[in-house]
Amino acid sequence: MPRAEAPAGVLRTLLASYSWQELRQHPWRNAAAVVAVMLGVALAFSVHLINASALDEFASAVRSVNGQPDLELRAAQGGFDEDLYARVAAHPQVRHASPVLELQTLAGSDRATQRVPLRVLGLDALRVAAFAPQLLPAPTPGLAGARDAWFAPATVFLNPAAQQALGMDGVQLQQGLTLRPVRVAGTVAAGGPPLAVMDIGAAQDLFERLGEISRIDVQLAPGTVRESVLTALALPPEVRAQTPGQDAQRVSNLSRAYRVNLTVLALVALFTGAFLVFSVLSLSVARRTQQFALLGVLGLTGSERQRLVLAESAVLGLAGSLAGLALGTALAAAALRLLGGDLGGGYFNQATPPLQWSPAAAATYGLLGIAATLAGGWWPARAAQNLPPAQALKGLGHAPPGRRRQLWSLVLLALGGLLALAPPVGGIALGAYVSVALLLVGGITALPLLIQALYDRLQPHVAQRLLPLLAVERARRVRESAAVAVSGVVAALSLAVALTVMVASFRESMIGWLDQVLPADLYLRPAVAAGDALFFSPATVAAVAASDGVARMATTRQRAVQLNPERPAVQLLARNIADPASSLPLVGAALPVPPGMLGVYVSEPMVDLYGATPGSRLDALAAVAFPQATAPPLFVAGVWRDYVRQFGAVVVPLHDYQRLSGDRRINDIALWLAPGTDAAALQQRLRALVEAQAPGAGALLEFTSVGALRTNSLRIFDRSFAVTYWLQAVAIGIGLFGVAASFSAQVLARRKEFGLLAHLGLTRRQILAVVAGEGAAWTLIGAIAGLALGLAVAVVLVHVVNPQSFHWTMDLHAPWGRLLALCAAVVAAGTLTAWLAGRAAAGRDAVLAVKEDW
Repeated sequence: MPRAEAPAGVLRTLLASYSWQELRQHPWRNAAAVVAVMLGVALAFSVHLINASALDEFASAVRSVNGQPDLELRAAQGGFDEDLYARVAAHPQVRHASPVLELQTLAGSDRATQRVPLRVLGLDALRVAAFAPQLLPAPTPGLAGARDAWFAPATVFLNPAAQQALGMDGVQLQQGLTLRPVRVAGTVAAGGPPLAVMDIGAAQDLFERLGEISRIDVQLAPGTVRESVLTALALPPEVRAQTPGQDAQRVSNLSRAYRVNLTVLALVALFTGAFLVFSVLSLSVARRTQQFALLGVLGLTGSERQRLVLAESAVLGLAGSLAGLALGTALAAAALRLLGGDLGGGYFNQATPPLQWSPAAAATYGLLGIAATLAGGWWPARAAQNLPPAQALKGLGHAPPGRRRQLWSLVLLALGGLLALAPPVGGIALGAYVSVALLLVGGITALPLLIQALYDRLQPHVAQRLLPLLAVERARRVRESAAVAVSGVVAALSLAVALTVMVASFRESMIGWLDQVLPADLYLRPAVAAGDALFFSPATVAAVAASDGVARMATTRQRAVQLNPERPAVQLLARNIADPASSLPLVGAALPVPPGMLGVYVSEPMVDLYGATPGSRLDALAAVAFPQATAPPLFVAGVWRDYVRQFGAVVVPLHDYQRLSGDRRINDIALWLAPGTDAAALQQRLRALVEAQAPGAGALLEFTSVGALRTNSLRIFDRSFAVTYWLQAVAIGIGLFGVAASFSAQVLARRKEFGLLAHLGLTRRQILAVVAGEGAAWTLIGAIAGLALGLAVAVVLVHVVNPQSFHWTMDLHAPWGRLLALCAAVVAAGTLTAWLAGRAAAGRDAVLAVKEDW
């Protein structure tokens, strides 16, 4: 007859008395598990808070600047003819329409020590009030002619961020290589990054954009169907209709892959913590085997013993999660204050948002920490449930897991390999992330198989040497305990190896890419930041090409083209590509261009996002990029690797671009110097040449050597991956702490064994050598398993996660020196830990402990 379940109060009493005593007797071991959970929750929660705060601040700034129209008609590239505005405003179902000229430039002032990125909006003050009241100008009190200041030429109104950066005096806006002085006549209330607002006619005149606008904000009459209005308007191909929220959505999409990957990396410590909880509770259950057996004899059922161990793991998880939420909030607040909303990806580098704390997010990450500890405590709880009380009371234990559990390990490994082949879900490499988790769980649960396979073959080679034989035999005989002890360090080491290989592969691939895309000696641009008003005129380009010391010159024109309103813009690059194989880092061979077509070369993201495979046509790009010309079909002649523009770029021959668009402006100039030319002297000559064309223009030139560009690119790369280095260190530290706790617990529990060895004639030094040998044997297995699993996970990260998340590929590169040093450090730390723990257990008390059985 089955026994009745004990009431819930009995389990609470056992948890408060029996389990509490276990926690008190081994505080450091349990503290390691709590710290692991705390760090995992803290890192993941802080990353979420920073990203959520940055996105919320950006969305708020977009709403402040764009207002809330029903519809936005935007230029797919640059601007469009303002005649469209008259047609839109006259439509009977359009209630209000407001034209906008939007530009990105640089500004200087008497206060600013360097040029400040500034967004300029040209508006119709009579129209904007219906859409964005925050953009209404507020003239400075006491300003002469304040009533007409809005309509005055070269007059701007600054938002608070621009006022703080520039002040109110001596403000100049850059147009090409000239600084145009403007008068600051007041302010606007819009938030966000630095912003200047001015009359649309004055903006068109100042930036030489007469007859051109960037967008039209539209408010429809009540009950109007948006699609019917768009059909009636018959918009030209260079104009796109979108909803107001799509700007913020595009930025969210732009940073989503980076945010998701960063969150997954932040969960590395939590994943390692789950294995550490597994290790701690497994050792705790093993040490309390006879106590659990006695509780079973006294009436505690197997399921109740299971719930008791799970309750213990939940307590550890609750403590770690609460501490992690507090630490994560503090980390997020500090990061926002010191770094703004950017975590290395460069998506929110101008935002310094306030902390947006979310109770729902806190509850989610807190429950995630508890779930991780429950997952780690599941197998120890099952062991307590399946404990045979009679045998355990006699010290006989119970049978180790059989082949069924080992078969499950192989099944998990196989399933992990299959899921690595799964396509992305909504642009997220979900299958690959699950694949990584299954590979790690399957590999770690297969540790007993690895121990048996390795040490069964090693045993004959040490059979004639006593001390190594004792160490190897114990690893063979108690392989389940060995697997438990090193599971945490295997999880930590495998993830550290995977991240090391991934970062090294990306860095080496990027270095090779930089060598090919930066062939010149010197690079010249009108500003370090991109902008619509920052360019070289044809006269300046011709003068630079004719300068003494310039052997050869190559130019690039870059434009942003909006092919899909829900995605960030594609970059159109016009440059000389006489030999694509040498001028572009092609992936595969270039195709011959059919007669009558124009050959273009797309970056890897274009293939994934727009289906621009080699041999296909880009008709949508031709319609948007060259709306005024009859362009030949654009033929995709090849695919090239690009590590800068995540959402796609298309290279068009420069002379064809200029012929079809009529645009002769240039953004970047690459210079090859003649032999014997001094770079510094050439820079001075070019500054003087430009200064002669336009006073003050010489100081606006930005020169960068190829070495400085490489150094700066790698510095940005290392900053972007700085978080991963900290996560690796945290994971390894948690894993080694877990090994130390495991070894200490097991060694202290073996005092009788050490006493028996002393009675048999082994000296204390020999006993310590055996213990250190066991530590080396166990951590060597952990290092081998961690290295193998880490390399398998690295293959998934490099060849699956990276292409599915960022749409570019890279070559696998394993830094064997660093990997072997990492494994050697783990083995050395495990050996030292075992030796130090053995010193405490192999003393005189060990000899006396043998008498306990007499």
